Amino acid sequence: MSYDIFAHYYDEIMDQSVYDSWLLYVEKYTAGKSGLNIMELACGTGKIAVELAKKGHQVTGVDLSDEMLSLAYNRMQEESVRLALAVGDMRSLEPMGDFDVVTCFSDSLCYMSDENEVAQVFQSVNRNLGDGGVFLFDVHSLHQVNNVFPGYQYIYQDEEGAFLWESFAGDAENSVEHDLTFFVDSPGNPGLFERHTEYHRERTYPLDVYQRILAETGFTDIAVTAEFGVSEVREDSPRWFFACRKA
Repeated sequence: MSYDIFAHYYDEIMDQSVYDSWLLYVEKYTAGKSGLNIMELACGTGKIAVELAKKGHQVTGVDLSDEMLSLAYNRMQEESVRLALAVGDMRSLEPMGDFDVVTCFSDSLCYMSDENEVAQVFQSVNRNLGDGGVFLFDVHSLHQVNNVFPGYQYIYQDEEGAFLWESFAGDAENSVEHDLTFFVDSPGNPGLFERHTEYHRERTYPLDVYQRILAETGFTDIAVTAEFGVSEVREDSPRWFFACRKA
């Protein structure tokens, strides 16, 4: 499936205000500082990376998909900012510099299949942070994965086609599976639609597991919050936000 299709619907269905909330969360830990060296893991189409660059930071966007990075490059050109973009697997990043901040948002870490892969990501981040550098990320909560997602359905339509999102409980503990189906106009065949599908698996862990793995991989001053850092964690919080420093 073309990532142009996925990106079109992703940007359409995503509440745009959520990007402002992510940026405000970053600003809590960068307030009063300019020209920071920031890496955004799983940068996708580059929306957050571009906004950070607009604030005067030097931003490197890393994503596993070169197609997504192509869309991030187009966004960078349209917004007249400069980003460094690199294809990379966040489980096995080589040292790319001593970054002041590394971010990983939009529950991207939940695509890791087990605790070992989560630890690999944290080790990769640690290798790329300068001493005292800040690591910011979010994940789905247990409540979101086990009580909200199973049975969830969403349908979106516009002039270019339709998008169906269905979620089911996964086989692994604290996991969820998403079926995404896209119906888009067939090029050269007006009135006919092509069907494209995507299948996503996500998994999360109890808070103490994330905290333990962070400590084991060289992080300290671990703070966990909800609602983009403005609330304490509750049993029904949909997403957890982590802030920590390289020891």
